[in-house]
Amino acid sequence: MAKLQKSIDKRNALIKATIELVNNNGFHATPMSKIAKMANVSPATIYLYFENKQDLVNKTYIEVKAKYTTYAFETYDASMPIEAGFELIWKRIADFKLKDCENAMFLAQCDNTPMIDEPSRQEGIKHLQPLLDLWARGKKEGIIKPISDYLLYAYAINPLSFLMISQKRGAFTLDKTHLEEAYQSAWNSIKVNK
Repeated sequence: MAKLQKSIDKRNALIKATIELVNNNGFHATPMSKIAKMANVSPATIYLYFENKQDLVNKTYIEVKAKYTTYAFETYDASMPIEAGFELIWKRIADFKLKDCENAMFLAQCDNTPMIDEPSRQEGIKHLQPLLDLWARGKKEGIIKPISDYLLYAYAINPLSFLMISQKRGAFTLDKTHLEEAYQSAWNSIKVNK
């Protein structure tokens, strides 16, 4: 049992080091040797858990995406009205991005660069299914604009990454009022104007 735990700890240390180094240096300036050093394991140990750097980054991405979406949908119920469901999910996403900055920054990097391969990206999208289902229901009920999910995500969710990065840089502080204004802007950008 202790051996298994040690193995899990090493893998987790590698994931944590990958997130930190990619956030600070970018994907290309993060060699495996640096990841191993930060994780306190020998470079050869990495290959017990991951095929190569691409595999390590892809798996880290999928794990972080799963953690993010588990948090986002934890209190969501698919029978909620569209607007109430969207507000709950949006505010949980905002909470995650502002409180778990390291993981959120890593996801933002992955979403905005070609460092994740397409199968891993598709796997990541699957984790967003409850939100995509809510939007599909909203479109059917005439509440959500009948546009691509990519556009809905770009207008309603992606601005949170910009706000998180601005806050991390110290350029802007998201207080309760700003957060409410940001939510209203997100909702107004995707709802059908009646």
